[in-house]
Amino acid sequence: MISPVGRVFKKVVFWSYGRNTWQYDVLCALILAFIFLTPKSWFETSQPGSLIRHQNPSVGAIKLLISPDILGPNPDQQAVERGVRIASGREDARVLRWRAVTGEGGRTVAFEVDIE
Repeated sequence: MISPVGRVFKKVVFWSYGRNTWQYDVLCALILAFIFLTPKSWFETSQPGSLIRHQNPSVGAIKLLISPDILGPNPDQQAVERGVRIASGREDARVLRWRAVTGEGGRTVAFEVDIE
């Protein structure tokens, strides 16, 4: 036999109140209060960039596609680093590796750059 408190708990968990009852209205108000009153800090990570590393743990980097107009046809390390700073807006970006992405006829259409 279920106690009255247990019955109420069961109805709340399984959302078995009708739409025209005051209990339904209270549950909706509680959900809305949670949505609008919960501090943003509850959902933030403690380490910036940890989501990126979590999603792609083998690389641990951000991938950028940079136009050859920015880097030039045959860029060296300094040209790539300069282009990454321009494209990303980050002065502290560190280039891990890059490769040319070719299109039809072997023409370079972009450079794929991994930065950290």
